Formats: sequence, structure tokens, C-alpha cells
Amino acid sequence: MYKEAIELLTSRGKFYIDLGLDRISAALKKFGNPQDSLKCIHVAGTNGKGSVCTILESVLREAGYKTGLYTSPHIWEYTERIKVCGIDISKDDFAKYVFEIAGCGIHLTEFEILTVMMFLYFKRCGIEIAILETGLGGRLDATNVIKENLCSVITQIDLDHTERLGNTKEKIAYEKAGIIKPGCPVITSMGYEAIRDKADELDSLFILASPFVKPEFADALSLKGLHQIENLALAVNVINYLFKDIDDKIILEGLKKVKNPCRFQYFPKQNLIVDASHNPNGIQALRNNLDFYFPENKRCFIFGCLKNKDYENMMKILFNEGDEVYLYGFDYPNACSYKELRAKCSVEAAEYNPDINLDSSKLNIICGSFYMIGSMKWLKTLQE
Repeated sequence: MYKEAIELLTSRGKFYIDLGLDRISAALKKFGNPQDSLKCIHVAGTNGKGSVCTILESVLREAGYKTGLYTSPHIWEYTERIKVCGIDISKDDFAKYVFEIAGCGIHLTEFEILTVMMFLYFKRCGIEIAILETGLGGRLDATNVIKENLCSVITQIDLDHTERLGNTKEKIAYEKAGIIKPGCPVITSMGYEAIRDKADELDSLFILASPFVKPEFADALSLKGLHQIENLALAVNVINYLFKDIDDKIILEGLKKVKNPCRFQYFPKQNLIVDASHNPNGIQALRNNLDFYFPENKRCFIFGCLKNKDYENMMKILFNEGDEVYLYGFDYPNACSYKELRAKCSVEAAEYNPDINLDSSKLNIICGSFYMIGSMKWLKTLQE
């Protein structure tokens, strides 16, 4: 049943994106508008929003709240996107919801079906706080059908999805600011004018998060990487503002339990870093982390990317002369072929194939795309 549900879901077009709220609003109305009864923290941004969401969820669950977490994309299974108290929706439930929603009489995109599913599932599970990550942008994203929230959170902004969101950071900030709700606060690490203006327009409190965190918080966070400190600071600001009764001891315990696979994740036995960074800003963070944590190690990269990403710039940031580089034209719609990657790569590079064994005497790095990592099923076994 799950397999048939996935086939139905993806038959609507894997990369079919049609931003707007009319269809999902009509569909949710048929199901009694479950989103209106949920208390939501809504998170948008170019990079870091998934990490901020998982940090918030872990701390709130540690504090005793029944949490719902909605993130995207998934890595290995669609069920990863919808969690209640840290547990994925079951494959049986997922399938039932797909067929229920697909039969509502309104043609929805893949992401819209998943978003309706999330709202329905969270409502029926009786969750107390929902943490929602936007899929693309913010203003016209399907998650933005909610009318109010506990707060909006806007993480780091950079150039990505420029064909849909605009070709400047201010234009992209305007789209992200679209999640701000009338009279509901917005907490951000970015002071863009577009965000301030939208907050003023809607009489929403604008809070610029302090970039500093207590050293014990940074030490406790299970997610590693220099860039995670900014994400941590933003999440802690949200907790301190909304949940003043949550003390530092609970925060520390929650930080120790955060799980967000494939974000600068290190596996010592294989001497392997897996990182799903997929735009220049994220790749720069990866490069900074490699230089800081592993400055002397010889490096072996396995890199793949989607065609709509700035992969030429990503490779320039990432690779040095002397690095061992394999380029992977993985089997996925819109993935770059080996030839396309090689044509833009400024260092010597060979074609990757799954039979290549990792040499643990070098630091191995697999990066460039969630979808490439998802296609490498053996990586999932390392999580267990």
C-alpha cells in the first residue's frame, strides 16, 4: 500500500512546483481546516531552517510538550518528513492519508498533499506545538496557509531558487517575510529591510536574535559544525521568548538529543563526512568546517548536484588542487550528469560509481545534494 501511495504521489510530477495557496486552502476546507486549531512555530530561510526546526522540537519535547515536526526534503523515506514526538508517521498511515487526500477532488501538487497530510495528522494526534519548515520561499509556500502562529522564524538568507524567489537577497527576504502573521512576533538572525517592513506593516514584534550562546549550550548540541552556532542561537532565542518556563537544564538535555542526519555528520570508522549542503552558502559552511576540524587530512570527495543549482561555484568553493574528486551523475530527475559536472570542474576529477570503496586513511566527504545522499542506501545503515 505504501509503494502504491508513493507511486501516486510522485506521478503528479516530482518537480512539479506551482506556488500559491488557493488549492491547498480549498482542500483543507474539505477536511475541516485542521491547521486552524494548531499552535505553530513557522520557520523559513535559505539555509539552517531544518536544523533550527529540529533543535526547537528536541528541546520542546524534552520540556514535556507533544510535538509535531514537519521538514523537507526527506533523505530515504517520505515518512521522515512528518514526525510526532520524534517518531516518523508510519508507512501504513502515510499511505492511508495519501489516498484520502488525493481523493478529495482537488488536484494538488506533491508538496501540497504532504502538507495537508501533516495538518490532518497533527490535528488527529492531538499535538500541542507544531514546528513547520517551509518548503520553498514562504509567502506562497503551502505551509503558509496558517492564519496565525506562535512566532515566525527566519534563518540565514542567501541566493537559491532564484528563478522563483528573485535574484537578490532582498527579494528573497521579501518572500521569506511572507510567513509573518498579523500581531505575531518574528524572530530572525537577519536584519533585512524587507523583514522589518513586513513586521511593521502587520504590527508584529521584530526580534533580532542575539548571535551569542552559552558555551555549555554549544558544547551540548549534538549537531556539529561552526555554522550550527548561529542556528543554535536563533533556536535558543525562540525558546527563551516563547517558553520562559523552560530552564537551562531542560535546554541542555534537549540539545544533546537533537537528530538531523547528513548535516556535517561524521562517521569515525569510515572517516566519513556526509553533508547535504546544496547551494554555495551551504557549501562554504562545509568548506569552513572541513578546514577548521580537519585541516591536515587528505580529502576524497564524492559530489553530485541538481541542474538548477550553482554547481560550478559550489565546486570552486569546495575543491583544492590535490584533492581526490569523484563526480556522481546519480540516477534522479534533474540531476547533473558526470559530463555536465566535469565540464565545470576546475580540478582533476573522475566519475564515481557505487563499486568504489572508501579508503579510511583519507577524509571522505559525500556532499552536494539531499537526493544524491538518498540514492546511496548504504548510508542509511550507518545511522542505525
